[in-house]
Amino acid sequence: MFTEMLQFLYKRSGATAFISRCRSFSSGVACENGSSSFAVMSFGDGSQGALGLPASLIGVGADAYEPTVVPGLPDDVVSVSAGHYHSLAVSAKGELWAWGRNDEGQLGRGLLEPRHLWNEPKLVKGLANMKVQSAFASGVISAAIGDDGSLWTWGRSKRGQLGHGKGITDALMPSKVEALTGEDITKVSLGWGHVLAQTVDRKLFGWGYSADGRLGRLGEKVKASPLDSKAELPGTHEMTRSEALDIAEKHVLESMEKEKDMPIVWEPHLIEELHSVPVTDISCGLDHSLVICGDSTMLSGGSNIYGQLGRENQGLGFFPVDMSFRPLSVACGLGHSLAICATGEGNDIRKALFSWGWNGSSQLGRPGLGLESKPLVVESLAPVAVSCGRVHSVAVTDDGQLWVWGCGKNGRLGLGSSFDESEPTLVEIEDYKVVQAVAGFDHTLLLVAE
Repeated sequence: MFTEMLQFLYKRSGATAFISRCRSFSSGVACENGSSSFAVMSFGDGSQGALGLPASLIGVGADAYEPTVVPGLPDDVVSVSAGHYHSLAVSAKGELWAWGRNDEGQLGRGLLEPRHLWNEPKLVKGLANMKVQSAFASGVISAAIGDDGSLWTWGRSKRGQLGHGKGITDALMPSKVEALTGEDITKVSLGWGHVLAQTVDRKLFGWGYSADGRLGRLGEKVKASPLDSKAELPGTHEMTRSEALDIAEKHVLESMEKEKDMPIVWEPHLIEELHSVPVTDISCGLDHSLVICGDSTMLSGGSNIYGQLGRENQGLGFFPVDMSFRPLSVACGLGHSLAICATGEGNDIRKALFSWGWNGSSQLGRPGLGLESKPLVVESLAPVAVSCGRVHSVAVTDDGQLWVWGCGKNGRLGLGSSFDESEPTLVEIEDYKVVQAVAGFDHTLLLVAE
């Protein structure tokens, strides 16, 4: 994986990206041996310690408005993952480091550690005898894939995200997902309460909260979540704004209570409707899913309250996204979706970014004009990787540039301000290339190299 990262970093394909606004910051990374090394940088909401930055640098629980180096990590980090409020980093040696929120034990260091130590990156306990290949984070759990393809999860989830069996909601230390023994897992994606995992032979497994078809059908009758758009609200046109708000809040509380009785898949199950279709990429949003199949079809399932499924077909389960271009990779946020696609024909094949779904803070990077639920191109940007936060988006181009857009609150765009950006804006970090950029709910992590 370390070699692959280096190859990616120095790859050049000549793709052109536009520059609308550019702000530069000094990374402050020093290489003692004079050779290239990797560093992790963070910016955004620091209230839960997900930035990994000491109080002496930004203040206790303070936000970071510029990319800032996370201290205490080795210089051979090869990948990072951002959960809702915590962060993970994998080293070339197969070590896993974690920091941030630990209310549910997602850091793998027990529940007794004082809160003021959450922001310190520390090795995850319980994985000493395994070389970690990759790691993934959600709101309440963490997951790691071993070099043997085994999957390990830990944290606390009432919706079956751990995958350890019926009624098991806690795992304070990393525990192997036994139901996947014999499978070679290559990627995991975690939503608010559901999980998708793909294997080296391109099979797709799912488990956790299954409402709205976010896990496909799994051989069961799929139910709609009470919180989805299909839930009916009382008429509010004759009410005052305060009365309408009270009614809406009451409805949400009642719907959340009803969700306790919704179906949960407690262990990984093969998604039968895709058993004969190879899967090439997956992504879970808060409560929706995107799947790319080997025949270049993109499927979506789950909640469509913001139009994040990108299709007119409102069926519950996995159905094709309304797109004619060949999808290469996908990313889901709380209520918006991004896809890198191949466009053109013959020798004129190019990459383009498409977006759809919630655009309340310009996280689509394009004008809505009433077409938010329709996948449309983000003009003049051709990234090789994208990631979605709650209401912001980040992208990396093949020459190591970082582009950001959407909500700038808490500095989550890394542009030195709290202003929103309605179109992709370049963040230039002096002397370093961005290898990977991942968005948590309200923070962003970068893996950078000389």
